[in-house]
Amino acid sequence: MSVRQSLLAILSQGPCYGYQLRAEFDRRTGGVWPLNVGQIYNTLERLERDGLVAKGDPDEQGHVYYSATDAGRAEAAGWLARPVVRAAPGRDELTVKVALAATLPGVDAAALIAAERAAAQGRLEALRETAPGDADEPGALAHVLVHEGLVASAEAELAWLDRAAERVAGHPESARTTGLSGLRPKRGRPARVA
Repeated sequence: MSVRQSLLAILSQGPCYGYQLRAEFDRRTGGVWPLNVGQIYNTLERLERDGLVAKGDPDEQGHVYYSATDAGRAEAAGWLARPVVRAAPGRDELTVKVALAATLPGVDAAALIAAERAAAQGRLEALRETAPGDADEPGALAHVLVHEGLVASAEAELAWLDRAAERVAGHPESARTTGLSGLRPKRGRPARVA
């Protein structure tokens, strides 16, 4: 998630101070990804350095307002107009855990997958129980969109766990597990010379 671009997009609507930006971000994303105020102010300093926001003078309450510059508004508009380019997938702990469990001797991969599935099902049920109200209510659309994205991710995780369980069930432990390789890689930490 781009905090930088998100803050620029909000500032394109009008001047805000740090805590106000935090509240606007939470309000517009359903509060699912809370931002640290320090992170907001660090980002604002970098945006100012890059000429994308201008820092105003403190008001009577001591709030320092930041405004998007023309360049900042153009960058925010460009970000909103471009499709998100997904980076190469990072290491997903669940995927790594299931893959390792399936190949390690003595590990009950089916039980591990069943436990992960039960936990995922619980998260999905909790999401469904806390479904937001009607998207037509003022200010509710963002919360509904974020919530539906989380539900879709949880459903996808369950579908993948079901597929992983099928694959593991189709391969007996003796056919899928392996011990440590006897091959020694050519590279590694060199031996110390006395």
